[in-house]
Amino acid sequence: MRILQGSCLCGACTYEVEDDFEYALICHCSQCRRATGAGSKPFAGIRAERLRVHAPERLLRYGESGESGEGERGSHDGHCARCGSLLFSLVRKQRYVHVTLGTLLDSPTIRPSAHIFAGSKADWDPICDGLPMFDAFPPD
Repeated sequence: MRILQGSCLCGACTYEVEDDFEYALICHCSQCRRATGAGSKPFAGIRAERLRVHAPERLLRYGESGESGEGERGSHDGHCARCGSLLFSLVRKQRYVHVTLGTLLDSPTIRPSAHIFAGSKADWDPICDGLPMFDAFPPD
């Protein structure tokens, strides 16, 4: 299995993940927009145990009491505690991680297949790639 490397902006938080993602999507929900500072968050989903964070003590976990990560208790976003880069979100009853594609140093095999929460996207951010759009996750 090919292993992909990932990193935050400053390089203090690094990780590796298998190039065996189950799905890849582009999220337009308000939480992802605020977490990234962008119009959307491209991510790929994989079982949580397949992500290995180097030096996990350098991670800032946001939302462990349920205010992020699909609103489930225990779900959280993993940010670099130094530069703030969003590396992943622990979701789906803590069984999956949504790895932010922009933090991968290596190119994954998978490509996003759809936009989710497109109905609440920012009006200044047009979707022009022709991918299907859905108002929820997972796409129905």
